[in-house]
Amino acid sequence: PNTQVSIASCASDLLQMARDLQPDLVLAGDQLDPSMDTFQLIEQLQHAAPRARLIFTGLITDGLLIHDMLSMGVRGYLCAADDLREVMPTAVETVLKDRIYLSPTANSEYLVSMQNGARDWKLDAPARAVLRLLAQGCSIGHIALQLNLTTRRVYWERQKLRKRFGAETNEHLIRRATQEGLINPNYPD
Repeated sequence: PNTQVSIASCASDLLQMARDLQPDLVLAGDQLDPSMDTFQLIEQLQHAAPRARLIFTGLITDGLLIHDMLSMGVRGYLCAADDLREVMPTAVETVLKDRIYLSPTANSEYLVSMQNGARDWKLDAPARAVLRLLAQGCSIGHIALQLNLTTRRVYWERQKLRKRFGAETNEHLIRRATQEGLINPNYPD
């Protein structure tokens, strides 16, 4: 089989390569672009190269976020805490066979999260948008205007996020989401 490896240094380069090359496999880091959350990158990669199998590596250790990634079509996730040199060959081989692969830490966290009732909760696009704007310091009213949502819906999304991340305050929510690598509050969207 013909194998070609290309390396991108940022999300825009990766997306352009995906469009141009239409690869069978894309391996990307969940912190590739600090201005784009992992879920946005997944959506854009799927649009750019619909047949590509996606493997992500990174800092996410929350089993529910890994579940959300798998639900979106990601075929593999490798936690940076695991020995990536050891798991990478198996991950690539498994994903190319159209099977899901999770590194040991990702697999453990995923299995634990599937044991509780929160597994049906999804980190959907409106929740991610509210989270990003909260991290930028926006008020509920400003978020409602910017996203064309009612203030009641924004409050509901925020409460859903707080419950999901076990946070009492916006600051705690942002800290937890940042620790998981889901947002980077230092870079505006």
